Amino acid sequence: MNTAAIREQLYDYIRVADEKKIRAIYMMLEDDIVEEKEWWKDNILMEELDRRYTAWESGGEKGFTLSDIDTSIAQLKKKRVHR
Repeated sequence: MNTAAIREQLYDYIRVADEKKIRAIYMMLEDDIVEEKEWWKDNILMEELDRRYTAWESGGEKGFTLSDIDTSIAQLKKKRVHR
């Protein structure tokens, strides 16, 4: 079974599982979940963000405005609908 299928089955299971099972699953995964949420503590990620910010600030890397991103998303949505 591929990862996408496993994710879908887990998602479906969690949506209908009783409270006791949900709490048990969360307790088993809590350390991983909390760790993932604390991305700012990941030194490698922070170094990469700092590097990219410095490159953007010096003009070495192009940035995008929120308007640019919204336009790009709208275009992608149109392509998806017209398939």
